Amino acid sequence: MSFALPAAPAAAQAEGDLSRAVTALRAIKTMSADFTQVDRNGQQLTGKMVLKRPGKIRFEYQKDVPVLIVSDGSRLTMLDYEVRQKQVWPISNSPLGALLDPGKDVMRFGKLMPTRHPDLVSVQVKDPKHPEYGTITLIFNRDASAPGGLQLESWVSVDSQNKITKIFLSNQRYGIPVSDGTFAFKDIRPRQKR
Repeated sequence: MSFALPAAPAAAQAEGDLSRAVTALRAIKTMSADFTQVDRNGQQLTGKMVLKRPGKIRFEYQKDVPVLIVSDGSRLTMLDYEVRQKQVWPISNSPLGALLDPGKDVMRFGKLMPTRHPDLVSVQVKDPKHPEYGTITLIFNRDASAPGGLQLESWVSVDSQNKITKIFLSNQRYGIPVSDGTFAFKDIRPRQKR
């Protein structure tokens, strides 16, 4: 004779893990890390990331990659210095909004995803009313020394064109002093002649 275990404890743990992930995200005020970015073709780029909540992030790529991605708190800007191209969009309209935008309700739009390891917590964030904003899946590792007891290890973002980007973090440091000047950049557009 076998008895089915009630599903409530698993559901309660899932809600608890989602709540812990939201608490961990909100607990990150500043952070720096090395990152490895992997695209869907397996191409890897590395660099340094600096984050300051609310809304600010900077991805500075390895020396031979003339690209900079910066958010000033409201807009995400991608600069390609090689072709002198600049793209700008609101952070709330990007998958990174879940990480940066304090207005994004991760508790409401997030759902726990299954993982292969009990120490990992994976949260997928997607606004069902705005699928064009894309999806981000944040992956945390249980770590008592990290803010909220969960260390942000990586994320996978899928943008509106179905472009998949994976970011893996290492050497995470929290609570470091970060000046707002970190999120300034040199504009690449040619000056207009008068």
